[in-house]
Amino acid sequence: MAETPFQPDHGRTLRLTTIVRLRWLAVTGQATAVLVTAFWMRFPMPLMTAGLLIALLATANLVLPLIYPQAHRLQPRAAFALLFIDLAQLAALLFITGGIANPFTLLVCVPVIVSSASQPRTYSIALAGLGIAAVTALAFSPFPLPWYDGTPPTLPPVLTLGFWVAIVSTIIFAAFYTYRVSLEASELAEALAATELVLQREKHLSQLDGLAAAAAHELGTPLATISVVAKEMVRELGNDPRFGEDVQLLRSQSERCRDILRQITTLSAEDEAHMRHLPLSSMIEEVIAPHREFGIRIRLVEESGRAGEPVGNRNAGILYGLGNLVENAVDFARDEVVITVRHTPEMVSLTISDDGEGFAPDILSRIGDPYVTKRQREDSAGGLGLGLFIAKTLLERSGATLTFENGGPDQPGARVQIVWPRAMLETRG
Repeated sequence: MAETPFQPDHGRTLRLTTIVRLRWLAVTGQATAVLVTAFWMRFPMPLMTAGLLIALLATANLVLPLIYPQAHRLQPRAAFALLFIDLAQLAALLFITGGIANPFTLLVCVPVIVSSASQPRTYSIALAGLGIAAVTALAFSPFPLPWYDGTPPTLPPVLTLGFWVAIVSTIIFAAFYTYRVSLEASELAEALAATELVLQREKHLSQLDGLAAAAAHELGTPLATISVVAKEMVRELGNDPRFGEDVQLLRSQSERCRDILRQITTLSAEDEAHMRHLPLSSMIEEVIAPHREFGIRIRLVEESGRAGEPVGNRNAGILYGLGNLVENAVDFARDEVVITVRHTPEMVSLTISDDGEGFAPDILSRIGDPYVTKRQREDSAGGLGLGLFIAKTLLERSGATLTFENGGPDQPGARVQIVWPRAMLETRG
């Protein structure tokens, strides 16, 4: 399966509606805080300047939906500009109301978190740097914190430094944490979408046999009519020097078409049960067959024999998942791949082992995650992990449990064990 590198910063966009809603929340919160402080708590406030800053943000929020449609997705540069304006407006409001002593200073983190969750890394780092610069400026604000009449509280330098360190640490941690969680969610969504496409393709391929049979049945009647007409034409014009050869060709080709349709119908009738129901041994052989011609010996060990083996419905996901694991083993094996099958009344297990270099120790604990390189070898750049993620996901959907490990000193190489509860393998299609 061809894989392309995943670009983590591609497709990370922010809807204009999200920005607008967040801004209205900010406008409401800021206005409420200013009004409560000034008129209920009766603290002295620079109402004119604070009101102007809040009005500017509200006005910008009213203008944006008039310029862009509601479902518009902002490009990274535009989103960065809007988030920077939000950050600057909030920093200015905090600057004139006590600076870093204002308990709402922590809200400087919000634009940075929004950027980290939705924007490319470069823009998020830049906005985080601007947020740290804003917090630094707030630490030197000459404006007092709104307080009771008299002397407003003054923070000792050590406490100011402590506030600065705490807020800057929060910005850095929140930005990094949000970015990583958002990136992993995006990768997982991309990988699951690829999984669904693969499964859909496999199911489509398995349904082609039924479609061929239906087509043969539908084409049978018109082709029979053509054949009858061709026979009549041969009887009337077979010896005609102008049309005889063409009429003979028409009849022979119609007969050939009938033979082809007859073969398709016969094969479909013979293979219908085989296509719908597979014994375990037939399923394993179908998985192995495409990989026998690559110079690597594939040895099948059936520990439990074929007596009483489970028979289940044909499952495109299982066939693709096992095929991918066998393909990986063949790709990285030196000489041999061993597939060991065992079944009991309670479970069915399948172990795929190769004699290659095995999984890298730093990758083994993360194997199966999307876009994680699986294995390395000298003549290959290694995969991106999407194929293995798809295989693991499809097999787990069928009820299997997968274990990835390396062999010991006596048996080097990688080993993948797949275990199903027997009832799930026999009943799920």
